Amino acid sequence: MSPAARPAPLGQAETPGAAPVPPEVLLPAGDSVEHPEQIQRSLFGEILDWMLVPLLLLWPISIAITFLVAKSIANYPFDRALDDRVTVLAQQVKEAGDKVIVNLPASTRDMLRADDVDNVFFQVVGVSGELLEGDRDMPAPPEEEYRQPWAVQLRNDTIRNTEVRIAHTYLDLNRAQAGADAKRAPRLVLVQVGETLDKRVHLANQIIKGVILPEFLILPIALALVWFALSRGLSPLTELQHRIRARRADDLSPIEKGHVPEEIAPLVGSLNELLERLSQSIQLQKRFIADAAHQMKTPLAGMRMQSELALRQTSPEEIHRSLEQLSKSSESATRLVNQLLALARAENQTPQATPHDAVELTSMAREVVQEWVQLALARNIDLGYEQPGNSVVIDGNATMLREMTNNLVDNALRYTPGGGSVTLRVRVDRATDRACIEVEDTGPGIPAAERANVFERFYRILGSHTEGSGLGLAIVREIVQQHGAEIDIFNNPRSHDPKYPGSLFRVSFKLDPPLAHLALN
Repeated sequence: MSPAARPAPLGQAETPGAAPVPPEVLLPAGDSVEHPEQIQRSLFGEILDWMLVPLLLLWPISIAITFLVAKSIANYPFDRALDDRVTVLAQQVKEAGDKVIVNLPASTRDMLRADDVDNVFFQVVGVSGELLEGDRDMPAPPEEEYRQPWAVQLRNDTIRNTEVRIAHTYLDLNRAQAGADAKRAPRLVLVQVGETLDKRVHLANQIIKGVILPEFLILPIALALVWFALSRGLSPLTELQHRIRARRADDLSPIEKGHVPEEIAPLVGSLNELLERLSQSIQLQKRFIADAAHQMKTPLAGMRMQSELALRQTSPEEIHRSLEQLSKSSESATRLVNQLLALARAENQTPQATPHDAVELTSMAREVVQEWVQLALARNIDLGYEQPGNSVVIDGNATMLREMTNNLVDNALRYTPGGGSVTLRVRVDRATDRACIEVEDTGPGIPAAERANVFERFYRILGSHTEGSGLGLAIVREIVQQHGAEIDIFNNPRSHDPKYPGSLFRVSFKLDPPLAHLALN
């Protein structure tokens, strides 16, 4: 079985004569080589802005509304007085024979003129439009209005370039006569009384001053209270900051939530989860360093002993034997270092950081088998491969999956005696819609009580004399967990030798949904 040709890894193909691509071109869109320091935003200032800006915008609106309300309040009593004046004046209009006269007693004239501030104007216009009494300069009402007798109407107008408020009504002379025919055309006399707006404006200003002046005093107090309330409300954040800064550098214990407000509790919970993950990561790193240092002592000590022995030997045969042992020890140390690096790489990967892509398991497994054929032949082991008739595609990292499969095959070859067999199989479990990679051997097998422990680092089954570092299955477990897969260990159902029951390692993956129907057909 000869190794199949493999395509060049994606992104590594080179075109002869092509110019090198600048690093800036390889950056994602929107990124730049320089990363300017971002301006930090103040939570205190942000909340203060969102509170004060609407307050300062609503304040002039409140003043404008207050001014309109004050004008309406000021107009009401003066309009009532103007209504009474025009009614009293209309009652003084009489018809004597063919003439219309206005009999204004002194009291009525005093009522019309009794005003120290405003100038009061009045006018009585006869049926033919002649001026019967009053000021000639008063403007006439609009022509299009409905003229209902004794209905007082109010309007704003100007007299001698001065704004005035005018109340006017019409008097029907025909209805004023006793026994008059209601069907006769009305004979209307216009009665108007007007006054300037000085008193109204003065009263409106007094009302506005009474409302606005307290607001000028309340606004600074409100701003001070808002400032104090924000400072008081954000004090738990400052206290939390001091508590975190007061911690020792190696203190990764959870932050207490007892004095934390409800709104900050989720943030503290997330920080505690981060601290817990960081603590676990540090513990794993410490354990890894300690285990690596311990495991490296044996091959290094053997290499040193063999080198010292070779230096003391004078016989070429003894020197050659010592150099062979030195070569084996260096090979063992090299393998241990490589597996330690592979384990560290697998443990430091996360599902979010590991690039996943569509991986075709059958071609990947076939290439792995081809890599181990020569070693299997040298050990007189029958290395086989089985695959389904269709492609089996999963979502995963091709490099890590190849590392996992290599370790499973290596483990099987190490524990299978000469004359035995090892089979790598890719299949699809139709009952669970999962893709499976299986490695079975005819070795001594793994007792059921030991199967949960063999995935621990540097764990070796008692009585096992096979060379190895005890890291291969630990690497397999890490890669399986990174892919959300499951791994199980069984006895080999095809082995019928009681002394060598064999083992079956099964790793099951979720099928890639878009291609699952192809693998199941």
